Amino acid sequence: MKAAVLAIALAAAAPAALAAQDTLPLKVGDVAPEFVLPAATQGGVASAPVRLSDFRDQTVIIAFFYKARTKG
Repeated sequence: MKAAVLAIALAAAAPAALAAQDTLPLKVGDVAPEFVLPAATQGGVASAPVRLSDFRDQTVIIAFFYKARTKG
């Protein structure tokens, strides 16, 4: 698989993801740091979390849908 599309819906209860905020912001083209987040599917939250390292040596697109599953 040459490209993997990874769509992750972030919940407000993701404090582990917020812990990395004390680092400098990434620039376009920078290598992303390792992270683990809950994955979302059409049926809801997936049973296994998603790790960026699971997609090593593949193109990964990370899309954030901040209003997903809201009334907004």
